[in-house]
Amino acid sequence: MKLALFDIDGTLMDSQAMILASMTAAFSTEGLPAPSRPEMLGVVGLSLVKAMSVLCPEHEPVRHESLAQAYKQAFWSYRTDGSFPEMPFDGALDLLRALKSRDDVMIGIATGKSQRGVRHIIDQFGLEGVFSTIQTSDDAPSKPHPGMILQAMDECGATPQDTVMIGDAVFDIDMAHAAGVKAVAVAWGFQPTTVLARANPHVIVNNFNELDGVLTSLWQEPVPA
Repeated sequence: MKLALFDIDGTLMDSQAMILASMTAAFSTEGLPAPSRPEMLGVVGLSLVKAMSVLCPEHEPVRHESLAQAYKQAFWSYRTDGSFPEMPFDGALDLLRALKSRDDVMIGIATGKSQRGVRHIIDQFGLEGVFSTIQTSDDAPSKPHPGMILQAMDECGATPQDTVMIGDAVFDIDMAHAAGVKAVAVAWGFQPTTVLARANPHVIVNNFNELDGVLTSLWQEPVPA
């Protein structure tokens, strides 16, 4: 059985405005200057506490926890009032449904979001039953630790040979390498392709139509050494 694992933010969903607004609000709540836009986008994909520790290495873990909590509160407030809609990238839902229709493919999620956050996306866009495994920051150590991928493969009975991780961040690529699976980087996400290329993904794709063909090709190739 083939397994395609997708990151969410920056890969399936365009949530950039929501993330930046929530991050800015969190730092304001804690009385701290907000990091730059590239700095904030550069940690998307990490678990929240880990992301805050990267953005504020000079602060103690208790402050990282407080920032993460403030981020969650701002995020859910903005989501409730619809200030910053999260929308699928063009072609994302079509590809998910096409893959779901195949008898030889399972689809999963490996994300820094919480299970609650993933459930909202599933409910909002009619994706109930599409994903065979959902791995989040609630279930495994933060990327780039390979735990999410290893647990996903175990749940689905997939091998590294038959597993591909698709994401928009270096953390996704590094996680794939650590788990011994193939890594696909997407060019439409939150990190520049020049940065992604340095992490040595198997391939960088420019749209979901291209990704469809790349997945079929990769599932026929051995995992790179």
